Amino acid sequence: MKIYVVSGLGADFKVLERLEFPENCELIFIDWLIPEKNEPFHSYVERMAEKVDISEPFSLLGYSFGGIMVQEINKLKPAQKVVIMGSIKSDKEKSKFIKTGEITKIPRIFPVGMFNDKAANVYSVVRKLFDPKNPKILQYFRVRDPYYLKWSVEKVSEWKFEETPEVIQILGDKDIVFPIKYSKPDYVIKGGTHLFPATKYKEVSKILKEVFV
Repeated sequence: MKIYVVSGLGADFKVLERLEFPENCELIFIDWLIPEKNEPFHSYVERMAEKVDISEPFSLLGYSFGGIMVQEINKLKPAQKVVIMGSIKSDKEKSKFIKTGEITKIPRIFPVGMFNDKAANVYSVVRKLFDPKNPKILQYFRVRDPYYLKWSVEKVSEWKFEETPEVIQILGDKDIVFPIKYSKPDYVIKGGTHLFPATKYKEVSKILKEVFV
């Protein structure tokens, strides 16, 4: 079984590197693309989906913003299974903070310069307060193109999606990005922050081995 994997916003696959899957699974990573100027979201999804080979059975796995992306890809190329980690099934599960961005359109107003390396370092310091077990958060935060980051924040805040019941959702109960109180996940990682795939990889691996049998 091939599993196409999309990581989180601005993240490479290092955050997922310690996860273990059944031996019969082949992981294929889909790297984030840099959006074209004023590119519609559906066009971007189509480009991300190009790597998915529909000539044989496959599944999709997404973490954080990658969870949103794989659900969009699933509409174009239906998978046998769709698993999302630290992500949401529909826009109804957005936090009040994200909904505020959607209503006010504030992310669109942010200048691209706000998403430079200096801002990433500030973000790292703030995240340490919430996730002290991961002091080296920037080791996961690799895709730092300012336009991509601004574009991604806009798309998360604007995302509209009806829940697909078949999607399997794994959430940490300490996640402040996508708080568990707004969702009804299939699996809950106790003590898991938004970076639970890296900090709670043993628990997550056990679940993945159950799901991808």
